[in-house]
Amino acid sequence: MKKTKKFIKKHKILLCLTVSILFLLWLFWWPINALVEAPGEAISLQPMVKIENVQKLKKTKFMITAVSISQAHPFSYLEKQFNPHLSIESTKSITGGQNDEQFSNVQNVYMNTAINNAIYVGYHNAHRQVAKSYQGVYVLSLLPNSDFKGKLEPADLVESINGKRLKQSIEYVNYIKSLPKNDTLTIQFKRNGKNHEVKGQKREIVPGFNGVGMTMTDDMTVKTNPGIKVDPGEIGGPSGGLMFALQIYSQLEQKSYSFSKIAGTGTIAPNGEVGEIGGIDKKIIAANDSGTQIFFAPYVKPTKANLAMEDEKETNYQVAKKTAKKYAPHMKVVPVRNFKDALNYLNNH
Repeated sequence: MKKTKKFIKKHKILLCLTVSILFLLWLFWWPINALVEAPGEAISLQPMVKIENVQKLKKTKFMITAVSISQAHPFSYLEKQFNPHLSIESTKSITGGQNDEQFSNVQNVYMNTAINNAIYVGYHNAHRQVAKSYQGVYVLSLLPNSDFKGKLEPADLVESINGKRLKQSIEYVNYIKSLPKNDTLTIQFKRNGKNHEVKGQKREIVPGFNGVGMTMTDDMTVKTNPGIKVDPGEIGGPSGGLMFALQIYSQLEQKSYSFSKIAGTGTIAPNGEVGEIGGIDKKIIAANDSGTQIFFAPYVKPTKANLAMEDEKETNYQVAKKTAKKYAPHMKVVPVRNFKDALNYLNNH
């Protein structure tokens, strides 16, 4: 009888241990259909930018700020209760329904576009030789009711439509608009360096609008004198544009500023306009952790129309200022509409 009780007790302990281990494995490692966004790092741009016969900046460090994205697990929801800087989003809301390869390709397209725009802005403002050219457009996404959904993929390079070779996205948009309703289109494109061709129809994408249902960005390249190479490594996305432009311009001009560490975020257009991005609250935390003195944040006027398009019903600058006030009170958040706003601030402070 005693041996039987010991046997039962021993097996109960083993069962409890097994259940506990399985629970911990589930809690910490079971993947769920969501991603965790958290503050990443503030990364110096100097090692990424090399300009022929131009020295590196010695006194000023320009930094881009990153958001860390990782797989969510059940424990992530518990961790979020104790870390106000974490957010848990559905995988689809972040990737747009793209698989890992497609999402990575699109982020690389965004980064290449940001770098080329930044080079153009930096050289143009430094009065150095720079010329831009367009080769076509990259596919960024397809709307669910597009007839080309499943035929084209994100990061495909469209080279012509119906044999008509155009160079910029606005040209393609205008050409598609000029075609008859429900017309059949033949799109020639490249994927992984190989030529392909698909056919599809214009459709009603939203009530009252007939089109292809494709978002795209220009494939722009730049030629410069002096030559430049920019290697962002594994960093993707469009949000480093402004800071790359400031790094390139300042390096060309060998400018010195009164700030040793300058961080920020925002897209950059060839005309120098700065656009909003995602995750700016987390980028404020990353910048503050690195000891940054000032942070450039994209600014748009908080009108009813603008606020209606914001996920958090607040502009980038409003979120950045509110976050800094609470978690980074010694860091100055500077609103910028364009490249020259940032440059004027640096030159006058």
